[in-house]
Amino acid sequence: MLLTADTVLTGRDLLRPGWIDVADGVVRAIGGGAAPRVADHDLGAVTVMPGFVDTHLHGGGGVDFCAASSTATETAVNVHRAHGSTALIASLVTAAPDEMLRQVTTLADDVDAGRIDGIHLEGPWLSTARCGAHQPDLMRDPDPGEIDRVLRAGRGAVRMVTLAPEREGALDAIARIVGAGVVAAIGHTEATYAQTAVAIDAGATVATHLFNAMRPIDRREPGPIVALLEDPRVTVEVITDGVHVHPAVYRHVVRSAGPDRVSLVTDAMAATGMTDGRYGLGPLEVDVVDGVATVAGTDTIAGSTATMDAVFRFAVEHAGLPRDDALRCAVAQASLNPARALGLPGRGLTPGAAADAVVLDEDLRVARVLRGGSWMVAPDQ
Repeated sequence: MLLTADTVLTGRDLLRPGWIDVADGVVRAIGGGAAPRVADHDLGAVTVMPGFVDTHLHGGGGVDFCAASSTATETAVNVHRAHGSTALIASLVTAAPDEMLRQVTTLADDVDAGRIDGIHLEGPWLSTARCGAHQPDLMRDPDPGEIDRVLRAGRGAVRMVTLAPEREGALDAIARIVGAGVVAAIGHTEATYAQTAVAIDAGATVATHLFNAMRPIDRREPGPIVALLEDPRVTVEVITDGVHVHPAVYRHVVRSAGPDRVSLVTDAMAATGMTDGRYGLGPLEVDVVDGVATVAGTDTIAGSTATMDAVFRFAVEHAGLPRDDALRCAVAQASLNPARALGLPGRGLTPGAAADAVVLDEDLRVARVLRGGSWMVAPDQ
């Protein structure tokens, strides 16, 4: 299948016009200028880019991944697939030990079935001082036995674990997590600059939703944010939904860390794709008003209702760069960087990679989604 379009973004190069040759679910060849033969699908005045890779989301379509059922997972996944996310990591919030094991065991089946691409444990080894939308009385210090049980239950499906480095046993936990081939992330933390730097040296390589649920920067105690931004080994998540960070903060992060170390995420919860109302996030109730989610009865933000196409548009619109430069940066941040950070293979529109792509109209809204070489919605003939 040969596709042509006015603009193709490979993840590194901008081809105008461009073409993609797809066979057996992978990209066979890609190039700019005249196509090597008559196209099977001439997509016209659109932008084709690698499918979005969302490595931090909790649900959608009215359901929460903590429900841990294949039906719930499929419902949530369908919402995000329609908005261009061809790879998804299901995030779980803090839970009691037995419940966490149940959730991980069930979601591992969803990974085996190809519904999701991995599991992210956002808790329970977090700071109660920065609990956010997590139940503080369920938070605990990392225990080696519990970590091993959870990772075994995941059968290789657990891709990332977020923890607070100041908790007792956290450094040993990071070494254990990384030693098992899982990414250790720092988040929901009251850690000092020094504690964070030590955790990075121990193997932590991701910052979970930078600035949110973290000790803020102080002139005498820089805290975790500065330590995470300045270390080249760390990829920093940013929720660019227009609620979690100001546009100027996003630009500052990109300037400070560089565009290749920023990973756009949604942190989407059950209300994504739904109307305002009351929803669940793990054991907590969440109210959504005007699309903004907060823990019921508080003003604490509880994830987002964004999809990856929305956070991508925000990044392009607020990059403060010429349009083509902004597009290149945002493609890296929404596709290549998160895939690299979590070790997801074969991403980006390059020969041999999975044929996962999103087709965007002139307003950068999703027109088509290609996953594994198959159209979720067939293009016009």
